[in-house]
Amino acid sequence: MNRFINAVLLFVLFPTMLMTILIGFDISIDMFKIRTTGAQLPYRFEILLGLGLFILIVNVRRSIRRWMGMRLVNQIEKFKWNQPMGEERIKRVRTYNFLEGFVMLFIAITLYIVSPEAWMPAIGYAFCTLDNLIFTIVGTRGKRFRTGITSKAVITADRDVNLVYFSGLRKVTIHQQSMFFDYIKGLQLSFPVDCLKEKQLDEFFTVLESQLDKDKVFITKNR
Repeated sequence: MNRFINAVLLFVLFPTMLMTILIGFDISIDMFKIRTTGAQLPYRFEILLGLGLFILIVNVRRSIRRWMGMRLVNQIEKFKWNQPMGEERIKRVRTYNFLEGFVMLFIAITLYIVSPEAWMPAIGYAFCTLDNLIFTIVGTRGKRFRTGITSKAVITADRDVNLVYFSGLRKVTIHQQSMFFDYIKGLQLSFPVDCLKEKQLDEFFTVLESQLDKDKVFITKNR
């Protein structure tokens, strides 16, 4: 999910940068046999506003999903098993979040410097930076990045939310740093094993196996 959203933001960045450069540098445009310049381009405010609102909405939706996932996985009393993530995973999440935030902030500043009329897209990207910073600090200092098992699903919440339901599950296999869940009709979901501490692995798999119907679900023993 997180990769998909970043891909969407990168895709939208190209037309946003193009519009910003045309307006900011007042580049001549020959469009539909009508000569004009970027600074005189009709509907430039509406176009930049629309792009900026789209960017902001995408970031807000991701933010809501991550914060709700964190809130859910920290309702510890509702879980059969629930533990904080391993330090290595947390370090990686912290690094990726701060790096992502820095890139988004750089984009926001660049857009506004090139053309102040691009203030709405700049706000959309700057929101991602602020949200990443607050989310990472809250998640790491409060040990709120966690993994849990309920009677119906496995959930992990850090940079993104991974929710793997047991309904329709037919097979569970483990390969390197991932656990794969195969369902009916060919659906396969993955779960990052590296979000667990080494000493938590046996306990995690024991609780997981206790929640599955072994007559319907094949579980590999190779870990």
